[in-house]
Amino acid sequence: MPRDPWLDNVKMTLVTLVVIGHSWGLLSGTPGDIQTYDFLYFWHIPAFVLITGYLSRSFVWDRRHLRSLFTTIAVPYLIFEPLLFYYRAGLGQHESGPLLLVPHWALWYLPVICVWRLAAPVLKRHWLWIPASVVISLVGGLTTVPYLCLPRILGLLPFFVLGLHLDKAKLDLLRFWWLRPLAVAAFVWIFSFAGRIDDWARSAFLLYDAGYAGLDWPTQDAMRIRLIVIGIGLLGTLSALVLIPRRGGWYSRMGAATLVVYLFHGFAVRYGEYAGWQEWSGQHPDLSLPAITVAAIGLSLLLASPPVRGILIWAVDFVNCIRRHRERPQPEEPELREPVGPRSG
Repeated sequence: MPRDPWLDNVKMTLVTLVVIGHSWGLLSGTPGDIQTYDFLYFWHIPAFVLITGYLSRSFVWDRRHLRSLFTTIAVPYLIFEPLLFYYRAGLGQHESGPLLLVPHWALWYLPVICVWRLAAPVLKRHWLWIPASVVISLVGGLTTVPYLCLPRILGLLPFFVLGLHLDKAKLDLLRFWWLRPLAVAAFVWIFSFAGRIDDWARSAFLLYDAGYAGLDWPTQDAMRIRLIVIGIGLLGTLSALVLIPRRGGWYSRMGAATLVVYLFHGFAVRYGEYAGWQEWSGQHPDLSLPAITVAAIGLSLLLASPPVRGILIWAVDFVNCIRRHRERPQPEEPELREPVGPRSG
């Protein structure tokens, strides 16, 4: 089937925002840095989760889909989680927690996808799973179990379930031109609201990676805050989907390399921390935000460029790369004919 250029644009934009968000961890933490960071984290992870749900609609419990889930999601996690863990340890950035059972830093999304997709055939059966997932998210904040990022599995579930229940006709409703100024206005409001988050909550609520007890917040108030954060996340997600262009081109063709970008960008970002970018940000507070943002965009485009991804995809999805290489039709050998010479009479 032909690829949808808008969907590829969405995927490439969201994975680039992931790189940007992780790179912003190198900023010095001025009030402007924190407001911009909170603005992005209000909606870019929910948007990624919703698109993941939309792309999981066809998942069923059969051999083909389970094999694909194992080779494209589970195997990369089993390879890259130890690689990034020991790479960071070599740079002096040690982390605690059992390897693989507790995902470290950026790779939490892979085991979470595995759990969500395995549950997808049940979650897509009835629309009542949409409100039920909100209840699960609110109650899920009570858990303190860290394994396989359970707080995020439960907390972000509403966006995944909503994506499961979307179809192309519903997404096409976002094409109307008059929605674009409303989306811009929504982003302006979210950015302004992000500057006041300390008045009613804290930034850690936007990450969905800890229970209410870990956030040191009363349960009833924390549930109310999570519900507000979910609502703002949905508003930002829809606004982003409205504003992302639908035309195809060189950028949309990069949308097939999102896993390459996701798995490899962490090595560069963590090296930036080792190289002293945080200290440089503190010395150049006005320049650091635009400079690191441009560097993050450049890193994302570099990793997704055809020459680079053509090499790195062998590390990301080597099982399917080998299969495709074996199935590639081999050129036919030229037919041998006897030389034609002058006839002897």
